[in-house]
Amino acid sequence: MGLVLDSRVLIAAEREKRPVSLLLASLSEELSEAEFLLSSITVMELEHGWHRANTPEAAAKRRRYLDETLAILPVEPFTREMGVLPAKIDADMKKTGLVIAAADLLIGVTALHYGYAVGTRNVRHFKMIPGPQVITL
Repeated sequence: MGLVLDSRVLIAAEREKRPVSLLLASLSEELSEAEFLLSSITVMELEHGWHRANTPEAAAKRRRYLDETLAILPVEPFTREMGVLPAKIDADMKKTGLVIAAADLLIGVTALHYGYAVGTRNVRHFKMIPGPQVITL
């Protein structure tokens, strides 16, 4: 099984000054995972963080980390076919009063589509999605 990485895992690694290559090596060893990928939705979240940087120095640091991440990890697009499931999940959840961030729902559905688990630091949101295994990182 592979692992779709949520942005919070990468943001935490950046804050810890941990290169993406070392993050992936430790995750491979710890979880016996050989395949990692990003959803295009995760890329949007990371790009958003770059645009919101408070200083030019912070922006440059985030840009370097993002470029390193995108050079190492494959990014899979969110497709029309994948769009069917989150629409139903979101509608069903809202009927019961549950709300999940749209980006997290789409990342979770990406994991489902590929038969991968989600690696995150936001377990609460991802556990609300029926199906993908959620791994706390």
